[in-house]
Amino acid sequence: MRSPFSFSASKEISQAVAGSGHRPEMLRRKTLAINAYIAMASSALAMPLAVYFLIVGAALPFVVAFIGLGSGMITLALHQRRQFDQAAAGQVYTIALLGLLLTLVDSQLGDVGLGVALLAPVLAALVGRKPLRQQSWALLGGIVVLGAGASVLALPTVAMADGAYMLACAITFVASVALVINTASRIGTAYEVYDKSQVTAYRHLIEHVQDAVIRFSSDGELLLASRSSEQLFGCRRYELTGSGIGERLHVLDRPLYLTAFADANQGGQARKIEVRMRRDDPHAATSVPTFIWVEICLSPVLDNEDDSLRFEVVALLRDITERKDDEALMAEARRVAEEASSAKSRFLATIGHELRTPLNAVVGFSEMMTSGIGGDLSETHKKYAGLIHQSGKHLLEVVRMLLDMSRLDAGKFELQAERFQLQDLLEPCFSMVGMMSGERDIELVADVSPGLPAVLADERACRQILLNLLSNAVKFSHPHSIVTVSIKRQGQSINLSVTDRGVGMAPESLARVGEPFFQANNGLDRPFEGTGLGLSIVKGLLDLHDGTLRTMSEIGAGTTMTVLLPINGPAIKAEETATITPIRKEPVAAQITPWQDEKRKAQ
Repeated sequence: MRSPFSFSASKEISQAVAGSGHRPEMLRRKTLAINAYIAMASSALAMPLAVYFLIVGAALPFVVAFIGLGSGMITLALHQRRQFDQAAAGQVYTIALLGLLLTLVDSQLGDVGLGVALLAPVLAALVGRKPLRQQSWALLGGIVVLGAGASVLALPTVAMADGAYMLACAITFVASVALVINTASRIGTAYEVYDKSQVTAYRHLIEHVQDAVIRFSSDGELLLASRSSEQLFGCRRYELTGSGIGERLHVLDRPLYLTAFADANQGGQARKIEVRMRRDDPHAATSVPTFIWVEICLSPVLDNEDDSLRFEVVALLRDITERKDDEALMAEARRVAEEASSAKSRFLATIGHELRTPLNAVVGFSEMMTSGIGGDLSETHKKYAGLIHQSGKHLLEVVRMLLDMSRLDAGKFELQAERFQLQDLLEPCFSMVGMMSGERDIELVADVSPGLPAVLADERACRQILLNLLSNAVKFSHPHSIVTVSIKRQGQSINLSVTDRGVGMAPESLARVGEPFFQANNGLDRPFEGTGLGLSIVKGLLDLHDGTLRTMSEIGAGTTMTVLLPINGPAIKAEETATITPIRKEPVAAQITPWQDEKRKAQ
């Protein structure tokens, strides 16, 4: 039931609700102020009669009016000081005090005083916090106990005229009821307006959100479809009712949708699926259905008070056709790139094997010619045979590097891990690059820390790593300089560093160290020979050993290549080190069939 105050205050309440961030709290505070005005007004109106009865010897009406007027003034002052909880407590305590006063005046248990006291917990429930509500019930219990005791013991009542007692009861009861009715009406209207504004806001959000919103009942019946669903499916909303949603699903995706809907409807679990759904086009020239990819998020509407076995379901639908098309294009591009990479690896392996056989013959026979096995040669012919031998060896080295790179790239490099001392590789590697370093008068220096542990690694691969680093250091060093190889322990790894005092590298080149065929100077007039595969092979072999390659360089000051090899070998079992360990794992891409090819399978 609405009070007489509700209609006049509805516009004011609506404005307060619409303009406040804490809407119910603002209405509670304003209601407390109005309650204080009601208490003061009712007490002021009754004050003349109360003064009259005071003059004739009946003080109860004056006491009641005085308490009401004082309470109104005090609670209003507290409200103005923004002590809202104290103001609410003051109004509740005043009603309880007046009820106690009237109960003690009249010894009968069922009197007006007890009825007034019952209004204190009601007002506390409307405007008070939990502590105040508990205190109001405690006060009511105390008043009931005192009233019952006075009635049982038949305590004498205060003698006064009936008119004075009736006036006091009337003032108290009317003012208390007016406070409760005003509070209930205003707060009830506030929540009603607030709920209506919330529903309007949610409805506006649903109607204008980009994703389509569909709500299903617990029986699977469509209850609501947003305006954006018309654009998504190319039809009116009412056409989606009944079996409209199910008929638009691609026949291959219906089991997935039904399973996900059952999980949300019966199991109360949120699900997200991607299905194909038909989109109507009334302007299409053909009757071939057009399917789009739709992402559907199914969320059950959980209600703790509802014990039913099924839940309502809210579905958010988003068109992801463009994303699916992009994924199909990316998958196709990845497949083409993988096929091209595989073809490149096969090409390098085939060419390498085909070139190595004749090159071995060229190198072998040219060496026989220079050694005089086939007969004595003139100095000119010996010089030519030496050039043929040197060029053949260079080509063999290039072919070997190409084969190693193709095996690493294809993940077919075999690791044979065993324990050995890394410093034992220094002497044979120094001998292999000795001729190159001797031609440029470059000194090779070894700096090995004592007491190094043996490493678990592939000795052949480690020899190739050290040999490539040494060859690079000698090639890029200045004549008459020093190349230093240091080996020491660093935590659980062995630190192998090769330092030269050569040309160095720029910072932008350091970031590309290890890329196949990369050289700091790629021009046709570059002063250094090479394919740019040496460091790529080093990096690949280190990756197989779970090692690390670090580079520090400065132009004109030299370069330091540091290799960290785990002492306990790569993170694989010892019995598995002889198996093929890929340098990188690339999934084999199957032939991609675009989902559009399945459109004609729909019913």
